[in-house]
Amino acid sequence: MIKIAIADDQELVRSGLRMILEGEPDMEVAGEAADGQQAFELVQRVPVDVLLMDVRMPGEDGIAATSRILAQAAPPRVLMLTTFDLDEYVYHSLRAGASGFLLKDMPGEDIVTAVRQAARGSDSLLAPAVTRRLIQRFADSRPVMPSSASQLTALTHREMDVLRAVARGMSNAEIAAQLFIAETTVKTHIARLLMKLSLRDRVQIVVFAYESGLVSTAIPDSAKT
Repeated sequence: MIKIAIADDQELVRSGLRMILEGEPDMEVAGEAADGQQAFELVQRVPVDVLLMDVRMPGEDGIAATSRILAQAAPPRVLMLTTFDLDEYVYHSLRAGASGFLLKDMPGEDIVTAVRQAARGSDSLLAPAVTRRLIQRFADSRPVMPSSASQLTALTHREMDVLRAVARGMSNAEIAAQLFIAETTVKTHIARLLMKLSLRDRVQIVVFAYESGLVSTAIPDSAKT
């Protein structure tokens, strides 16, 4: 059973999401919060697998709350709720460690699929093309971060290849086919990337790849998404 918490200042949004999620046999909404502080307190009290967090709320917003929650031991996966897919607030949320984002007007089945992906720690990004486009837009407008660029020296050539491929939104199977290696080997390389770079998941790998200057919108994106 996937345990879910919903944080949004609009009761109507919370009620709608609860109705969608609790209609699934493998999902349970364990609690609701109306702002970031309530969300933080909720996940301290109740074990949660996935937290749906509104980006903009009165009081403590979703970005600040996400940073605090993910700094705790064994935190839930956080999916940000937003109205706009190209939103700087969402970008900062991904930088803070969120695993992806959902548009509030998405079809119910897409929301359910995204929650399952997040709970599994799926090997593919949530809406990879949209997520990558958002990261490109805001990361490319900032100077390369020297601290991120210096971390690249710790990576092997093969790890760099895998890092570039993940940054383009490719799945493990696609990376394996492109690099002529086994899919299990891809998973091993990704695990090493996460460990060496102190990152949580694939979304943070993509953010890192752009902020380090390893990839940019200047690189043709011919990869399948």
